[in-house]
Amino acid sequence: MPGRRAGGGPGVRRRAAPPLDRGRHLRGFFACLYFAGLRPAEALGLRRQDCHLPETGRGRLILAKSKPQANKKWTDSGKAHDDRGLKHRARDEGRPVPIPPELVAILREHLDEFGTHEDGRLFRTSRGGVISIGTYCEAWKAARAFALTPEQQASPLAARPYDLRHAAVSL
Repeated sequence: MPGRRAGGGPGVRRRAAPPLDRGRHLRGFFACLYFAGLRPAEALGLRRQDCHLPETGRGRLILAKSKPQANKKWTDSGKAHDDRGLKHRARDEGRPVPIPPELVAILREHLDEFGTHEDGRLFRTSRGGVISIGTYCEAWKAARAFALTPEQQASPLAARPYDLRHAAVSL
């Protein structure tokens, strides 16, 4: 659809994340979708060892796994999230992703504040579980309500977290 700005502009995305204390641990997650163009399942699988985060300048992520969500009866493990390889890649093939200094800083702050799970994952629930699609979508809905005007909220502008991935190509 011509003219449709589903991802929103940089100001919208930057305003959307900070005020949500309840979803504060998701700021880095959403930043990965926007600045690195990650799929939500790729961000959920991101581990500390996958991140090169220098003190200054650009960094790099080496994506190695994905944690897509499905009904437990459709997974191999019987859990809602199975470890999977990356889409359109061999099971053990990683994907290097260059990241801008702004994302490097956000991820460094996230690590300083929240650390990692024992398996190295950056993003997790307070009990160490994998963050569900319902949890991050609810946080995104609250962020949109905070950051957007009522007219913008009624539009497709950044309607879903996945729209951040689409907007990443416009950086």
